[in-house]
Amino acid sequence: GHMAAIGYDLYCRMLEDTVKLIKGDIDKEPIETTVDIKVDAYIPSSYIEDEIQKTPYNKATSHHIGKLKAKLSKLKEESIQRSSSGTKGQGFHVKKSGDATVVLVGFPSVGKSTLLNELTNAESKVGAYQFTTLDIVPGVMEYKNAKIQVFDIPGIITGASTGKGRGREILSVARTAELIVVVLDVLNPQHLDVILKELRNIGIRPNERPPDVTVNRRRTGGVHVSSTVPLTHLDEKTIRSIINEYGMHNADVLFRDDVTMDQFIDVLDRNKSYVPMLILLNKVDLVDEAYLEEMKKQLPEFIPISADKKLNIDNLKETIFENLNLVRVYLKPQGRKADMNDPLVIKKGSTVIDACDKLHKEFVKNFRHAKIWGTSVKFPGQKVGPDHVLEDEDVLRIILKK
Repeated sequence: GHMAAIGYDLYCRMLEDTVKLIKGDIDKEPIETTVDIKVDAYIPSSYIEDEIQKTPYNKATSHHIGKLKAKLSKLKEESIQRSSSGTKGQGFHVKKSGDATVVLVGFPSVGKSTLLNELTNAESKVGAYQFTTLDIVPGVMEYKNAKIQVFDIPGIITGASTGKGRGREILSVARTAELIVVVLDVLNPQHLDVILKELRNIGIRPNERPPDVTVNRRRTGGVHVSSTVPLTHLDEKTIRSIINEYGMHNADVLFRDDVTMDQFIDVLDRNKSYVPMLILLNKVDLVDEAYLEEMKKQLPEFIPISADKKLNIDNLKETIFENLNLVRVYLKPQGRKADMNDPLVIKKGSTVIDACDKLHKEFVKNFRHAKIWGTSVKFPGQKVGPDHVLEDEDVLRIILKK
């Protein structure tokens, strides 16, 4: 449709001029047309990917590659937004509950439904054929007095992040999870590379932490770059090329991490989800010990299980709990014993006032002080303030203003 509007030859010339502009080979604007269009919007992402592949990476070309990667990231994000806006009413409606959310991700028929039934009280349909799960099935894993919501999402396929098999909507559920559990068939471990690619394409950065980079726009003064660590992947010219691609020509950029080009682009996109991830190798009852030893050389750290034979499920539950970084706090009303069966479950690193906030806003408003029994204090019943950090299995008594 775009070529029909402006003519094939003109379209190609506009693409050539745009690429030359990006490279800095010409300093004039692309050729003008009588058709009011935005040239950038019509460059196929595959065209830019080919250009990145063809360009040898060195110090002289890094700013050019950075600009291309930034443009590619923007195009992908625009594509996601266009796709999501065109599929209203078809999404998966998922209500989060419990103390944390875990999502099972994997290809069809890897045993996710069987695993969900073993971990939780859910009744997920189980069948020895592909696409048994056609909707998202929730269950609750009760472990160490914590209620952990587990979602079994439909099996993803190659190209899921581009919308195949409703994959984009399915994968988007994982963006808001506290933990992603990738389930692999022991006989198809190569699926891991595809799954990781699909997760990255939808904006998830599994097992990564957010880069410590701050970008503040200014009205004037150009781009000012500073860092507290040596930057081994980026130079100032590349940083400026990338940031200019996002329409920022006046900004303060502070690096506290030695980030890569892709990580810097993630910072500017501002829409990435950094989610912890576990890898499971299911159906290990079908292979011998020698096969598993070989898998240890090929795959990152994984947990061997058999959902069907109930092998290593208890260890998996413990590992899930540990990776969620949850803290259980037992509440002690005045003059009574603490309720050791129904803890308040909060994230590790939470303070006394965070606990108050989860209980009720009035507790925050009327907070006076608190008393703690547990490992976070020097002696039982120690008086603490609102910023005291709680530890697992602390007993908390909150004293409010009268």
